[in-house]
Amino acid sequence: MPIRLASYNIRKAVGLDWRRKPDRILAVLDEIAPDIVVLQEADKRLGERPAAIPHVLIETHGAWLPLDPGPGPSLGWHGNAILLRQGLKGEVIDRLTLPGLEPRGALLARLGGAGPDFLLVAAHLGLDRASRRRQIAAILQAAGSTGLPMVIAGDLNTPRPARLLNGEGQDLTVVTPGPSFHASQPMLALDHMLLGRGVQLVGCGVHQSPLARVASDHLPIWADLELPDPALAIPSEKERMFCHSGGL
Repeated sequence: MPIRLASYNIRKAVGLDWRRKPDRILAVLDEIAPDIVVLQEADKRLGERPAAIPHVLIETHGAWLPLDPGPGPSLGWHGNAILLRQGLKGEVIDRLTLPGLEPRGALLARLGGAGPDFLLVAAHLGLDRASRRRQIAAILQAAGSTGLPMVIAGDLNTPRPARLLNGEGQDLTVVTPGPSFHASQPMLALDHMLLGRGVQLVGCGVHQSPLARVASDHLPIWADLELPDPALAIPSEKERMFCHSGGL
């Protein structure tokens, strides 16, 4: 049975009306109904970087639980957070500090409970092209040692993520659901998923509901994925895949 993964840059829960409404972010996610959520800009910018969506609000909402990356008031690591539907299980196995001109990071988590275990990498890459290439290289090096089927998801800050691989990640399939930025008039595809060997894409899209168009400056993307059976041989996949964009 496919699992639904959503990736969403929530801009610290500040919408295009310049109001911080974390409950609105959760309402958008309700429309998508994902099993797993990857968030970017999930922490406030200053001080101890408290969660942009308060922990108590997530607990009260009840659909997902945050995968705790470690101590502190933040929801994630360098703004990257992972939410899991009730019944799924997971653990953070690494918190990467990525190289580059800006402070950036990535979360590596081993997830299970919906089929074979797999590695999910939650990332928000930098604005500088050279930094992005170094950041992807660091992620692939860290992820390669796990031996798990891999999915990288997040705001990669480029419409052409395949160019960041620079000959690495030859077994990765690039999934670009469609333009996700700017939410008011989406023209750039900045949000993507990279699927490791054997992870199959069933369907994907950009969620463009009226609520999503005001909740953040990015639209969320989603993908339905089939995880590989570890008992079967896994063919290599290198093609780039595009999906329809639109509401569900």
